[in-house]
Amino acid sequence: MSDGEGFDLLVVPRDGGETRSFRVSPRRRRVALAAGSALGIGLLGILVSWLFVARTAARVPGLVSTIDSLEAERDRILQLGAQLEALEAQYGRVRDLFGVQSTQPSNLWLPPSGGRSSPRASDPAASTPESWPLSEPGFVTRSLLEGAGEDHSGLDIAVPVGTWIRASGAGIVVDVGEDPVYGYFVTLDHGEGLVTLYGHAERTFVIRGQQVRRNEVIALSGNSGRSTAPHLHFEVRRDGEALDPTTFVDPSN
Repeated sequence: MSDGEGFDLLVVPRDGGETRSFRVSPRRRRVALAAGSALGIGLLGILVSWLFVARTAARVPGLVSTIDSLEAERDRILQLGAQLEALEAQYGRVRDLFGVQSTQPSNLWLPPSGGRSSPRASDPAASTPESWPLSEPGFVTRSLLEGAGEDHSGLDIAVPVGTWIRASGAGIVVDVGEDPVYGYFVTLDHGEGLVTLYGHAERTFVIRGQQVRRNEVIALSGNSGRSTAPHLHFEVRRDGEALDPTTFVDPSN
């Protein structure tokens, strides 16, 4: 029963036991309603939080994959940065050797005036390989050998790694790449059956089919391929037959 001041709660057991009644005052009813409301709000908050956590957890695999992709991209960017730094350093060397900051003419492309090369060697368009194939003299450690069970088809010229390798004559790049014996190499066709080869380079600067001038820098000397020390292997061939390079270029230059 209830009245204006509260209500009575009757408890009737099913087994016929004693009926009990409880008096619920208006104050207790308000307290019970407030507690029920707070519990409902709390349960609702827990449900909303659980839904948020569940949605976030569902995104974790995708986020992990994205992080892995970003880390791989970062590694590629770092590698690219290192390559760009190396190229920038190389460009600085090229700029210095070309005399960009100097008023003196550079001998990188053309031989010094009054040198002992053939008069045609002063002409960048001359195709006969008559110019020394390096930007410095170097030291010939091995020459053309034939017979005695050993063949060596050119000159081995000892120079420091990074010395500029120059085209001995104007021509077309017919081959450039890496070989197990010659390492990084460049082959030039000078016409009339004449071909020159520059082997054991550290790096090449030309591409197949490119037209180059006499004394144009085509590579850097190195120690690649079957080599025991830094040097340039220089060959001159006519119709496939190895010729003595010293009949074309002067090692004393």
